[in-house]
Amino acid sequence: MLMTKGRGGGTGAGLSRVSGALLAMSRHLEVRDVLKTIVVSARELLDAEYAALGVPDDHGGFAQFVVDGVSEEQWKAIGPLPRQHGILAAMLKDATPQRLADVRLDPRFGGWPSAHPDMSDFLGLPIADGDEVLGAVFLANKRCPKPQGGCGFTAEDEELLAILAQHAAIALTNARLYERSRELTIAGERARLAHELHDAVSQKLFSLRLTAQAATALVDRDPARAKDELQQIALLAAEAADELRSAVVELRPAALDEDGLVATLRTQVQVLDRAHSARVTFASHGVRALPAAQEEALLRVAQEALHNALRHADARQVDVTLTRHGQGTRLRVVDDGRGFDPSAVRRAGRHLGLVSMRDRAGGVGGGLTVESAPGKGTAIEMEVPGG
Repeated sequence: MLMTKGRGGGTGAGLSRVSGALLAMSRHLEVRDVLKTIVVSARELLDAEYAALGVPDDHGGFAQFVVDGVSEEQWKAIGPLPRQHGILAAMLKDATPQRLADVRLDPRFGGWPSAHPDMSDFLGLPIADGDEVLGAVFLANKRCPKPQGGCGFTAEDEELLAILAQHAAIALTNARLYERSRELTIAGERARLAHELHDAVSQKLFSLRLTAQAATALVDRDPARAKDELQQIALLAAEAADELRSAVVELRPAALDEDGLVATLRTQVQVLDRAHSARVTFASHGVRALPAAQEEALLRVAQEALHNALRHADARQVDVTLTRHGQGTRLRVVDDGRGFDPSAVRRAGRHLGLVSMRDRAGGVGGGLTVESAPGKGTAIEMEVPGG
């Protein structure tokens, strides 16, 4: 094992940081979480300004590309994902490490978009499982004095990153196996939900048809009873719509796997803002990737809170915020709607999804608080501890 010195405390500190990075990788089972943890760990471990990891696809591009050290706004400005060319291609196809004093002077360098940060010294390694190259991790701009014409990254750094890459290959392979098994479970669960949806909606539609027939027969001879039947039709239709909405939320795969919690929630808020007369806003501050189960729980609670605010509370303003809280994340959904007495709602059995939200929060080790009063709006706050 490599003994690192001169990085904040000598050999013990270096080994401790390596151990921390490896433990962080082993805690995650989702591929996206593992990729992000590898990148963050590598950048912090080798004290680099930028880090990235690319997982190749079969078409000369990248199926996934994760960065650290670049803001979300800057990443959007950079544009499409890079292709497999130049130095990236060398790492992926030849499985060779690359340590360069100035990546811009390498003959294989093909430039980068105008919004791309400027990079000089460069260290990159393939992540391989046997003969299969799973991806490539690279770092740029080591935070240290550079020797004249030399690279800030040392041979020791390369060896350290190689250790990290070896363990990254194991973590990434395990994550892929886990996701494959989960896909099979999800497929079975969706089949079950589809069957339940078919039965529930079929029953509602059958009742709607019979009630409509009864109303038609009563219109002329008993208008009052016909009116009652029409009200029943409206109720059955509303129940069917609610069941459809709930089932679609469960069946529809969220964009979490591809886009992450922040981007997914921002997109949904933008859609709601356009679809409703109420003003719906979203803000995010310092949020980092969380375990997939926690991100899904946060998304579902936000969706339920938004539904309550827009459909039941007659809110004119709804504000959704995600903020970093220690190693975890805090979600807050605040509206200026009619509000309610939480204790009275519980006694009446009309909990507006509060029980479900609390269950989701508790299921991932988090907590949920509700602040509301009649005429004073509502604030739903959920905290999760992080990975």
